[in-house]
Amino acid sequence: MISYRNVTKIYPDKSVALQNITFDVGKGEFVSVVGKSGAGKTTLLKLLLAEERPTQGEVLFDQLAVHELSSSHLPQLRRSIGMVFQDYKLLQSKTAYENVAYVMEVMGLDEETIQRDVKEVLEIVGLSERASHYPSQLSGGEKQRVAIARALIHRPSCIVADEPTGNLDPYHTRDIVRLLVKINELGTTVLLATHNKEIVNRLGRRVLTLVEGKLVRDEKEGKFIVM
Repeated sequence: MISYRNVTKIYPDKSVALQNITFDVGKGEFVSVVGKSGAGKTTLLKLLLAEERPTQGEVLFDQLAVHELSSSHLPQLRRSIGMVFQDYKLLQSKTAYENVAYVMEVMGLDEETIQRDVKEVLEIVGLSERASHYPSQLSGGEKQRVAIARALIHRPSCIVADEPTGNLDPYHTRDIVRLLVKINELGTTVLLATHNKEIVNRLGRRVLTLVEGKLVRDEKEGKFIVM
């Protein structure tokens, strides 16, 4: 499903973010990408979303080289990949329901479809009773669940989460991780970037470890090892 082939990313200031990265992620996998701040995790994800272009190598999603897609085809790619951020990126003037519905409105879907799908996805993330609440009325964990619902609303085949628990306490961190596992068990591929050792070790899933832009470990049932 996802392939990185000899990927190197060097920014204009000559800083090397990634060096000769090669790995594959199969459909339905749950993969954690770990490493210290500055290891290259966020750059790795941005390349998949075509927000950055590789200096060398290629990144494939469903056998398409994402950096070769035209601007008119990028929205289709990004509808196939749901993105969850550390800082939620919610619209403060909209309720939880409206934040999720907004994505579908932009896509031009009809109101009946929007109502049906938003209700369904809010149930999946456990926020049916909080649908009419604004972000300022929600806890950090609830805000992140709204963000996950928004990422799920267009039924992506892959969820990419960049430090989604970075602003959360341990209780809400476990809540969000359980939700990502649930989504994965429903068949969605999950690519999780994190520096949280406890999350990775509790998951017991595949782990890719980055050190200074190099992929130094790839383990099927890995642990977070400080390097």
